[in-house]
Amino acid sequence: MSELGKRVVVALIAAPTVIVGAWLGDAVLATLLAAMAGVAAWELVRMARARGLAPAGRTAIALAAAYPLLAHGTRLAVLRPSTAWFAVAALGCLVLAIGPWLRDPESRPLADAATTFMIPLYTGGMLAFGYDLRYHPYAIGDAARCILLFFPVWLAWSSDTGAYFAGRFLGRRKLLPAVSPSKTIEGAVGGVVLAVVMAWAYVRVLLVPQAQLGLTPWGIVVFGIAIAVVAQLGDLVESLLKREARVKDSSGLLPGHGGVLDRIDSVLFVLPVAVLLFDLLLVPAPQG
Repeated sequence: MSELGKRVVVALIAAPTVIVGAWLGDAVLATLLAAMAGVAAWELVRMARARGLAPAGRTAIALAAAYPLLAHGTRLAVLRPSTAWFAVAALGCLVLAIGPWLRDPESRPLADAATTFMIPLYTGGMLAFGYDLRYHPYAIGDAARCILLFFPVWLAWSSDTGAYFAGRFLGRRKLLPAVSPSKTIEGAVGGVVLAVVMAWAYVRVLLVPQAQLGLTPWGIVVFGIAIAVVAQLGDLVESLLKREARVKDSSGLLPGHGGVLDRIDSVLFVLPVAVLLFDLLLVPAPQG
């Protein structure tokens, strides 16, 4: 099968899975996010080990998967937020506590412990905001909640598309050649412009008529620019990590697409920023 064929097959499987998980919400969405976080954490553990680090892999993967599940537990009032965070912190402290028995001072125990902490926060901690976004208090009903959840994701993909085509046809000046040689300043600007245009279209076509929510004209511009910028930052961060690990993709789990982290790198940064911006910018849709 050609590379394009592989990409299409994976997309035809992955996209409906994500859409169904978002629509059903609750434990289904939390489990889907937990699975994505666990796989992304596994990919990061492999990348870290490729550079001589030795993070506690099973602990990092378990913590990453725990974040979305804990978000689900706190929403159902099964767990209080303070209890959920205590559980994560306690397990993290355990990683440090067992260090003296598993590491000698010359084996970089601080770097290994720091990597073990960072991996779950970067993957599961960020993805858990997707669950919070699905249940944002301003959205009422499953349709409105899904529309709100996919809004920043749609803009992240739009920014990536705009950056690709603007960079390909207009790109001249390199953005960060040491990190990502193919990215250009013109491409970055193109990604921002397309994200703002797509934000306006999304608000007019879906957010206002279907979710009874909206953004002011300036709110659309601010939201589109902010999401595009952090989406591109998320992509650059993963590019930096892959260059350090000297790998092209985070893994080969998704034929034609690379790894799970390759697909969600920009979304990881977008989700928490979207939660904050929605609190500040969302307004009720005008009636009539």
